[in-house]
Amino acid sequence: MAYVITSACMDEKAADCVDVCPVDCIEEGPDQYYIDTDICIECGACEVACPVGAVYYDADLPEEEKGFLEKAENFFKNR
Repeated sequence: MAYVITSACMDEKAADCVDVCPVDCIEEGPDQYYIDTDICIECGACEVACPVGAVYYDADLPEEEKGFLEKAENFFKNR
């Protein structure tokens, strides 16, 4: 389990989450930021810091945002 950055980040890319992550697991992609689920320690700092409410714990993802977990996994697999 980990946190996931969702659609509200797309084109916004505020990056507040990057600054607060204690393990540097958030990376910038072409259209949004992504959390590496293999590195995330589930501290929740990113969720609190996000000014647009784009970060969810993966178990709490709204149905319409569930594709963003796979999108993040693919981002890190294809680097």
